[in-house]
Amino acid sequence: MRRSLTYGLIILFSIIIIIIWWPVNDSNCSLVDVLKLKNRKFQVQASQVIVKPWHGEHNIYGIFMVPDEYKETPFFMLTVPGNRQYCSRPFGYSQSYDDVVAKPGTHLIRHYMRSRIAIKMIFQGLYSQLNNPQNWTLTFPKPKVN
Repeated sequence: MRRSLTYGLIILFSIIIIIIWWPVNDSNCSLVDVLKLKNRKFQVQASQVIVKPWHGEHNIYGIFMVPDEYKETPFFMLTVPGNRQYCSRPFGYSQSYDDVVAKPGTHLIRHYMRSRIAIKMIFQGLYSQLNNPQNWTLTFPKPKVN
């Protein structure tokens, strides 16, 4: 009985470690999109960051105040501590999230991070860096001038 419990715990911890450290490709963009950011780009830092993975899914995100000219951008790149980058396509915006309200001429984007990536970073000792809004950056390609 004791041996079964020991083996069961070893298997459980092995599965948890594999899930947390398994590489995840969150990029929704092509390599061509990413290369477009090298020359022409606009960056904005987070206004607020929520890092509470112990509260369940969708509790790791940054809120960014972005000028309205970037509402129709085809993609953006999120950069977080440890120089990790995730390319995404925009999926919505609002004038207010939580306690943050958009200034005139801007809108807010709430960008989520996978819980397992955040937990991995916390285990690596990056919680204070992850929880700092100045470490979260969204990079947009500059809009084409007509």
